[in-house]
Amino acid sequence: MAFARLVFVIAGKDLRAEIRTKEAINASAAFALVILLLFSFAFDLDPDTNREIASGLLWLVFAFAGTLLLNRSFARELPNDCLDALIAAPVSSAALFLGKALANYVLLIVIELLSLVVFGIFYNVRWTVQFPELMLVLALGTWALTIMGTIFSALTVNIRLREVMLPILIYPFMVPALMGAIQLTLDLMAGKPIGGDKVSWLEMLLGFDVIYTAVTVVLVEHVLVG
Repeated sequence: MAFARLVFVIAGKDLRAEIRTKEAINASAAFALVILLLFSFAFDLDPDTNREIASGLLWLVFAFAGTLLLNRSFARELPNDCLDALIAAPVSSAALFLGKALANYVLLIVIELLSLVVFGIFYNVRWTVQFPELMLVLALGTWALTIMGTIFSALTVNIRLREVMLPILIYPFMVPALMGAIQLTLDLMAGKPIGGDKVSWLEMLLGFDVIYTAVTVVLVEHVLVG
């Protein structure tokens, strides 16, 4: 219980800090919306083609916009040596990491839901047909992006070119999760429930989340403390 309380305390601190400044969420949301709008004006596609490209376009937007937000996860602690104070505090590295990951997860979900609304309007795609299953895929895929982005944000926090290094590091590791999320979203956008061969993609996405969460929690002590 004490561990969970610390996780929520750290998550709440990060959420309040982001709501107060709105630096990362404004940049991330603006990027996602601009990309979606540009693509809608650049290509005059019929509804069937829109559904076919929907899943790939959405998850690419989520991945690129997510890195803008995740990059600030540990960077916001650099002024006044706040990061050193957090590491020296009587809080386990795992609780610190999971608290920041939880805050990032909430912010990413908000951006993705906003992007889905804009996407449905400009691309004429009824993404609410399989709403519960789509939200499940969105939750699993977003956690995969969040957990990997948060650990690499901690790894690159002291690098001068961290804005460049974070995408370079995270995207290769995200390929399995993105493939699974794209394949599942493709059918859901067409109104088809998850079934048949697609179940294996869902299992792979869930396995990715479990394995990488466990690995990052184990490694975060070495990443933060060295």
